[in-house]
Amino acid sequence: MKESPNKGIIYAIVFGSLVIAGALVFLGMQMKGSGMDDAALDIKIEEGINRFIEKQKGVQQRQQQDRQKVVNQKVKNVRRVSPGRDHIFGNPNAPISLIEYSDFECPFCKRFHGTAKQIIQNYKGKVNWVYRHFPLQFHNPQAQIKSEGVECANELGGNRMFWKLTDMLYLGNTPTGKNFTVEKMVAMAGKAGMDTKKFTACLQSGKYTARVKEDLNEGASIGITGTPGTVVLNNRTGEVVFKAGAYPFEAFQRDIDRMLR
Repeated sequence: MKESPNKGIIYAIVFGSLVIAGALVFLGMQMKGSGMDDAALDIKIEEGINRFIEKQKGVQQRQQQDRQKVVNQKVKNVRRVSPGRDHIFGNPNAPISLIEYSDFECPFCKRFHGTAKQIIQNYKGKVNWVYRHFPLQFHNPQAQIKSEGVECANELGGNRMFWKLTDMLYLGNTPTGKNFTVEKMVAMAGKAGMDTKKFTACLQSGKYTARVKEDLNEGASIGITGTPGTVVLNNRTGEVVFKAGAYPFEAFQRDIDRMLR
């Protein structure tokens, strides 16, 4: 997942506070020369710093809200779910879809994986889960290998095998980063019950590189910048709600319940 925008807010506030504090101290020295005692001077400086911090918070929050509005507009163009193209967990004809753009190397995606399963189980055919690839550049080549690997699993064993290997990657003790290799991907495929020779040939062919990139480009075009990026889509009305990050079950429940009414 990309760095939180909240860190940018904090950095701006801290830097700005240092600048304004310096200015207030200089002003305080001038005021002290006019006879103001130290206690009164300290109060004035603290009040000035607090006013500056609150003002900066307001500016940053408004900027973040503006960015969110842009994303909310873009995400309406999310590609609609297609059983012939998408990897769907649950009822393909469910009225609500969770369309997740995800990265197999992302720890937040690992956390969200269990939440998504919980949502599908709780709504019993009313919600399905669509997995789309979004391997972040700084997680490659490992994230790309895993994405292409589950596409090969889909080729060899269909949707069931796609989700079986996906679960193994997210829910098992799968190595990440440099500890993950093509050989380990092949070993996992064998453990899942696939023909390792056919799997190796598929993975080494690079035949699904373009498919993964297509998902990545689609996600970027609707404003996805980090993972997991999940679009809650009402398949009946076209309404969408976008959630950037590993939100808990309850955060999705509110929107899904409203859409189902």
